[in-house]
Amino acid sequence: MLSRTAANLYWMARYVERAENMARILDVSHRMSQLPAGQDATREWLPALVISGQRPAFEARYDDVSAGHVIAFMALDPDNPASILATLREARENARAERNMLPTEVFESLNTTWLEMREIHYSRLVEWGFREFFEWVKERSQLFAGVLGGTMLTTDAYYFTRLGTFIERADNTARLLDVKYHVLVPDEANADEAVDYYQWGAVLRAMSAFKAYRLTYRDTIKPRLVVDLLVLHRQFPRSLHACYAEIHPVLDSLRSTSEAARLSGEMYARLRYGRPQDVTRRGLHRFLTDFITRNTQVSNEIGRTFLFTPTR
Repeated sequence: MLSRTAANLYWMARYVERAENMARILDVSHRMSQLPAGQDATREWLPALVISGQRPAFEARYDDVSAGHVIAFMALDPDNPASILATLREARENARAERNMLPTEVFESLNTTWLEMREIHYSRLVEWGFREFFEWVKERSQLFAGVLGGTMLTTDAYYFTRLGTFIERADNTARLLDVKYHVLVPDEANADEAVDYYQWGAVLRAMSAFKAYRLTYRDTIKPRLVVDLLVLHRQFPRSLHACYAEIHPVLDSLRSTSEAARLSGEMYARLRYGRPQDVTRRGLHRFLTDFITRNTQVSNEIGRTFLFTPTR
C-alpha cells in the first residue's frame, strides 16, 4: 500500500474525528454557560480555546472572549485550520484523493457534509441554534464512521482510518478532561466536595457519556468516577483505554517490531492494568499531560514508519 494513500486515509479519519471533537468542546462550554452559575464568559469559553490549542491565534484576532467570537472562530472561520469548517474541508479533500480506495457511500457521506457545512454562516447558525449545530456535526461524523464500518473492506486501508480516528479521539478526550477538571475542581485533594452536579452533567452529556455513567456507577456524579469512566473504563468507547484497545492491535498487526507498536503497547498496558488510585496518586493533570505527550509520540512514529506526510 502506498504511503501517500495511507496518509490520506489516516488524516481523512483524523479530520472527521477532529471536527466532531471540536463540536463536543464547544458544546460543553455552551452547556456550562447556560447554567445559573455560568455568567463569566471568559471562564466558560476560554477553556475551549486552551483545549484546542487555539488561544494564541484567537487573541491575535479578537480583543475579548465571548460565546459569539469563540464559536465563530472555532466553528466557521475558513482561515483557522482547526475550525470545524476547515477540518471538514480537509477531510473531504483527503477522501477525494482516494475515491478509488473508498466505497462510494463513504465519499458521498463526507461530500454531502462538506457541501452543507460550507453554506452555514454565523447568522444562520444563531437562527438554527448552537446546540442543534453541534449535534448535527456529531451526527454527520457518526454517520461517516457507520458507513465506513459497514461498507469498507477490512484491509490495510481500513486499518489506517481506524488509527486516525482513535489517535485523534484519545488526544481530544484527554485534553477536554484535563482542562475541564481543573476548571471545575481547582483543589484535587477535595475533589468530591467541589463537585457541581449540573456542570459535571454537562461534561458527561457533551461526551455522550451521561447514560453510560448512570448505568456503570448508579451513583451521584463524582469527579473521581467521571475520571475513571473517561480514562480507564474499557467498555466506554471514548475512554483512553478503549482508544488504545483499538490502536495497539492495529499497529501490532501492521508491524509488530515498529517503535509505534512498542509505544502503543506500553500505553495500552498502562491503561489496561492501571487503577484509579494510580492516576490520582500522580495527579490527574500530570497523568493527562504525560498521556498527551506519549499519544503525540505514537502519532509521530506512525508518520515516520508508514506515512508519506508524517504530520499536518
